[in-house]
Amino acid sequence: MKKRYPRPQFTQGTVNRFGQSRIGDGLQVLNSNARILQPGEFTPQRQKMSQHFNQDNLGLNSERLRTMMVERLQREGIDDKRVLDAMQRVPRHHFVDEGLASHAYENAALPIGFQQTISQPWIVARMIALICEKHIPHKVLEIGAGCGYQAAVLAQLVPQVYAIERIHGLYEMAVHNIQHAPHTERIHLHYGDGLEGLPQYAPFPAILVAAAGMDLPKSLLQQLSIGGRLVAPLGQDNQYLVLIERTGTDSWTRKSLEPVRFVPLRAGIQP
Repeated sequence: MKKRYPRPQFTQGTVNRFGQSRIGDGLQVLNSNARILQPGEFTPQRQKMSQHFNQDNLGLNSERLRTMMVERLQREGIDDKRVLDAMQRVPRHHFVDEGLASHAYENAALPIGFQQTISQPWIVARMIALICEKHIPHKVLEIGAGCGYQAAVLAQLVPQVYAIERIHGLYEMAVHNIQHAPHTERIHLHYGDGLEGLPQYAPFPAILVAAAGMDLPKSLLQQLSIGGRLVAPLGQDNQYLVLIERTGTDSWTRKSLEPVRFVPLRAGIQP
């Protein structure tokens, strides 16, 4: 049976590594590259987590808090056990500033420096679940590595993870952060222009894109294997997540999924 996901509404966005998002009236966005939450939707969960942990007992409680995070993801429609197990294994608090570690397992974006954020867990799990729906790919390309968290989660499932980050400071941060996750030997981080992809390592059975363009660059479509899946947001004012599958040498199919709100896909690098 086809899974149905909530169709969120949007409001004023935030700044992350790709710039400033702009969306309409009404609700509060927790992450400019994530789905939108109702006001106070996770406030009780946030309070419950915060009372259990501080910097002194973080290591003792992080496993339990990750379990709470995974249970919340299940309630929100993420039901792929492989993806949930991968989310359970990666310590998200190692990918944020120490002063924000007590908030690491809330369903919210958190600042990671350079006026950027780490995406909320739901969008990470959702996009990974889409590329693993039929089978786990042996190799994946991630456009927009950020602090390295999504690449670390991917590495719990995928034997070879290639990730590109366009901001040099974030690239260096990701190199450091992934040392705290299992299977770091599977992750290959690159500093460069994500719109160019990594043709030297193509084709890729799966590609994830972490920012929205009006359309996808031909270079990324060409680097997708025949039979492979690409998940990305598309659009400007009205954005939606799309699943693209390559069906032949010069043919692709596109399926529109739930509405999302991402910041613009940008070319070039930032030293």
